[in-house]
Amino acid sequence: MDYGLQLFSVRDFTANDLEGTLAKVAEMGYKTVEFAGYFGHSGADIRRMLDENGLKAIGTHSGADGLRPENIQESIAFHREIGCENYVIPGHDLSTAAKIDEFVEIVNRAQPVLEAAGMKLHYHNHSHEFFPNNDGLIIHTELEKRTDMMFEIDTYWAFNAGLDPVETLERLKNRISLIHLKDGFKGGIGKSLGQGEAPVKAVLAKAVELGLGIIVESEGLDPDGISESRRCIEFLKEQNI
Repeated sequence: MDYGLQLFSVRDFTANDLEGTLAKVAEMGYKTVEFAGYFGHSGADIRRMLDENGLKAIGTHSGADGLRPENIQESIAFHREIGCENYVIPGHDLSTAAKIDEFVEIVNRAQPVLEAAGMKLHYHNHSHEFFPNNDGLIIHTELEKRTDMMFEIDTYWAFNAGLDPVETLERLKNRISLIHLKDGFKGGIGKSLGQGEAPVKAVLAKAVELGLGIIVESEGLDPDGISESRRCIEFLKEQNI
């Protein structure tokens, strides 16, 4: 399997040394990365770093503002430069019906523009999207009904919300191409893969069955992001998948 790493996992290193961090990520055995910021580097510079380390950009966590009409062409050009086809919104304030309305309008206008450029639009969940917002709406349900965008299911946050992440992947399999594989305990306590209570092995098996892109995310920085990310891929290598 070609596993990816969400670079938020190594945020304690990327801000000061993105290039060196990418080299370490590649040395561990990760084949793809998902960006969580660029720290002043140009698209050309990032593409060089990726190429030199044999990495590919499987996705970026990029805000909805980058999809507004005045910004979207610049966003597309940047993603093309770094060789990335997946634009992932990492979250958004959808706490009211009006905010959902505005967001739905943004993504529904942007999605065909991205598709015409050969890109896919995704939304990444946390736990709160599966609970009623201030106006009693289940955010994820609204996005499922009112948009055609893809979902990058964060399987730990789905588990934390009381869902079965395997069932969630099956239910939404036609709208998922990427997942976050993550472990932890209920209550938002993140852990390296294999060290929490989330059903990581079952999620991994389901993701392989469905042919999904698997992106590891581990947020604990225990004792630092490199150590935690290394534990995660060592766990994955032990699964012999």
